[in-house]
Amino acid sequence: MSIHELASPTTDGAGELLQGLMARPWGQSSPSIYETGRLVTLTPWLLGHAERVEFLLASQGADGAWGAPDGYGLVPTLSATEAILAVLHRGDAYLDRAVLEESVTRALGVLSRWLNEPGTSYPDMPAIELIVPYLISLINERVTTPLPIPEEMSSQALAAIRARLASGVDVPEKLLHALEVGGDAASGAPAVHATPIGTVGASPAATAAWLGDRGLLDAAHPARRHLEAVARRHGGPVPVGMPITIFERGWVLSWLTRAGVPFDVPPEMVADLRAAIGPAGASAGVGLPADADTTAVALYTLAALGEPYDPASLCGYETDTHFCTWPGEQGFSVSVNAHVLDAFGLYVLRRGEAAPDYYRTARQKLATLLRDHQRPDGSWTDRWHASPYYATVSCALALDDFGGESSAPAVQRAVQWVLDTQRPDGSWGRWSGTPEETAYAIQILLLSGDSRHADAVSGGYAYLEEDAPDGPALWHDKDLYLPFAIVRAAVLAARHLAARFLGTPPTQGQIWV
Repeated sequence: MSIHELASPTTDGAGELLQGLMARPWGQSSPSIYETGRLVTLTPWLLGHAERVEFLLASQGADGAWGAPDGYGLVPTLSATEAILAVLHRGDAYLDRAVLEESVTRALGVLSRWLNEPGTSYPDMPAIELIVPYLISLINERVTTPLPIPEEMSSQALAAIRARLASGVDVPEKLLHALEVGGDAASGAPAVHATPIGTVGASPAATAAWLGDRGLLDAAHPARRHLEAVARRHGGPVPVGMPITIFERGWVLSWLTRAGVPFDVPPEMVADLRAAIGPAGASAGVGLPADADTTAVALYTLAALGEPYDPASLCGYETDTHFCTWPGEQGFSVSVNAHVLDAFGLYVLRRGEAAPDYYRTARQKLATLLRDHQRPDGSWTDRWHASPYYATVSCALALDDFGGESSAPAVQRAVQWVLDTQRPDGSWGRWSGTPEETAYAIQILLLSGDSRHADAVSGGYAYLEEDAPDGPALWHDKDLYLPFAIVRAAVLAARHLAARFLGTPPTQGQIWV
């Protein structure tokens, strides 16, 4: 029987999702307060400028801040505040100055309170130690009462980066994603070059900083054309990272295949995944360096689709204790190591005795590592996502599939944590119930081999069947973002698993977040 003969709302949803990936190969991601603020400051001449300012004003919270709780608001609030100050300083006449002044006054009050509170900690976001001093220094140029730089951060690293950019010496590829922290030295930096599609570092802010005033003078400049194309996606505002082609495709296919969702795989999509894996692995998209996470998910996906590809490229990310996201990474990610375990484990399963012994040994090392980093309550947390449900689904499923019998107690502790944290409305979530986090919880319950939790699954499934708003953004980059297609795939996978488990035919109801 063909997949088309098995057509259902789940199958149709997967087909629509994959069509969307092919139609929008740069990826689908939410607009970013941080990145949009940088374009307001750096490229006021770019199409969509007024819409970007309006987006910032409309996104400001009642307390005067932008962004999520628990320290996640610092970077977006700094960026939006600095951008509005820049608009006021330029005197953009077509905007309501009184509204701008009221907005920035409230924002500065929030920032002053946050930054003057002793002992405040901030989430482990990419380049936060550079971005915060960079933005504070810009704000302090335009206010009478300067904001303090957090004690654990300083401007010294910024000075070193700017000196290196000015000298023409090559800079680490991963720094390009946050090139805007280079300030004036980023504009036309001689060692930095745009990719063939016009992006620098797969970041609108980095691209705008490198382009500088050349974009105003040359309407045909590839970097300007790239920024215009990205700005049109959301009518002016821009995402924090684009393109994210391989990252998005790998994750969407991974969620769907792991849950057993039936779908037709576009052959060119599989070919693109294979071609993206070079000696150093795969990058999330053009303009970004290769990383272990994207590589591992792409490798797992290829093996799951019946085309196992030697994961030797991951060996370059191994350290004495763990696998890093990229060489020289400051920090540690359990989800990256879980995904490497997935890649090695499924490759060994597919290749059998033909797989080198190294992958079996590494699999044991990774399983031990994940078990050792499990929190007492049974969950995991991670540096690439705000929600423990993401880290926990990554670790629990990898351990259940490839961690051996010694990992079973850790998996059961994760299952119990999920059961203990379900909300009265059937959802799960860090700050409130969300479709994304509920999808991860259901996958933990149903893909861990334990079928005793019908009530919890039923409640979660009922929640996912309701119409729900987009978001919130939970994925880590320079600020939090929502990769729409990836989250939709996770929700679709959970709905498929729950419907099959409960014996309930999937409905035509809400399948998107």
